[in-house]
Amino acid sequence: MFNVENIRQDFPILSRKVNGQPLVYFDNAATSQTPQQVIDVIVDYYSNYNANIHRGVHSLSQEATDKYEAARHKIQHHFNAEKAHEIILTSGTTHGINLVASGFTSLLSASDEIIVSALEHHSNIVPWQMLCEKTGATLKVIPMNDEGELVMSAFDELLSDNTKLVFVNHISNALGTINPIEDIIKKAHQVGAAVLIDGAQACPHIKPDVQALDVDFYVASAHKMCGPTGVGMLYGKEKWLNKLPPYQGGGEMIAEVTFEKTTYADLPHKFEAGTPNICGGIAFGAAIDYLNSIGFDTIARYENELLDYATKQLLTIEGLKIYGTSQHKTSVISFNIGTIHPYDIGTIVDKLGIAVRTGHHCAQPIMDYYKIPGTIRASFAFYNTKAEIDKLVNALKKAIEMLS
Repeated sequence: MFNVENIRQDFPILSRKVNGQPLVYFDNAATSQTPQQVIDVIVDYYSNYNANIHRGVHSLSQEATDKYEAARHKIQHHFNAEKAHEIILTSGTTHGINLVASGFTSLLSASDEIIVSALEHHSNIVPWQMLCEKTGATLKVIPMNDEGELVMSAFDELLSDNTKLVFVNHISNALGTINPIEDIIKKAHQVGAAVLIDGAQACPHIKPDVQALDVDFYVASAHKMCGPTGVGMLYGKEKWLNKLPPYQGGGEMIAEVTFEKTTYADLPHKFEAGTPNICGGIAFGAAIDYLNSIGFDTIARYENELLDYATKQLLTIEGLKIYGTSQHKTSVISFNIGTIHPYDIGTIVDKLGIAVRTGHHCAQPIMDYYKIPGTIRASFAFYNTKAEIDKLVNALKKAIEMLS
């Protein structure tokens, strides 16, 4: 049985105080907190077998290598990739997107078109703009509506035989909207386009199956999944990873080096130049173990309860407007209160121990659509409680009194 109070005991940071008040952490869409089970794995690595991997014959190197590659297999099974070498360990979602964008530089021409959505994080916009500047390809955008949903009829019209790539996030980090990626992938494949899904916001809440989705590329970050910062993964179908050239040159990604010619290593090492974040990769595997021990169905059920409760309670505040009202969303609420600037609200509630995110959330086109400078974003995880939501509501009322 799920017991949130027991779960909270796994997270040391939740017992601290901020500005003399018990911490209420509602910035999970930016980064989740880390349970003691994952912290222990990090400490164990640096305490007992810190060594470089793959090329060492000594015991520490072999032990570190075994644990690092075991983590790759955990990630493979979690996302249901067919082969372990289809999992490229990266520094995070942004790294994975840039790796793919760089690789397609040699595969696109000026007559080609690529499609992104209006709901994207800057990390899933800027690399594709850079790709278009290098190749002359045209960037097209799936529009959004007032509810924060993609206009799928417009997507149908954008698709053509010239479409080569489609890039969409699984869940909007700014609004919490769950996008219809199954439909997007199917339609893109009908015109021969490859699809990359940015799963950074989805993976803390749901368990994607890349084979069932038939997606070509899927990217995620450990720090959104109770793991450490600076590590993530890129899943790519083997056929695509073999087509793409290496992203970086250096050690590990080579088969043989001479001054006349260099040949590249097989997957996945072709894309993993240099010493990786060894500890981070191992801890990523531990974080996946932790989340699966709770169960993603359980996580989703509880977080949906928090979302429903928070939505109802926040809407009792006069002048509060929620942005992103799709029926299909996860535990993220972006809102503003009257004409009060989001930054001012965020600053005051921080003094009361409550962490929320304010600004455009690296999704400025969404804010431009709504003609606002940004929002206050409260994002909930399975270790949050309804009592904490009540504290947020009370803190917002105090902030309004102070700023009115």
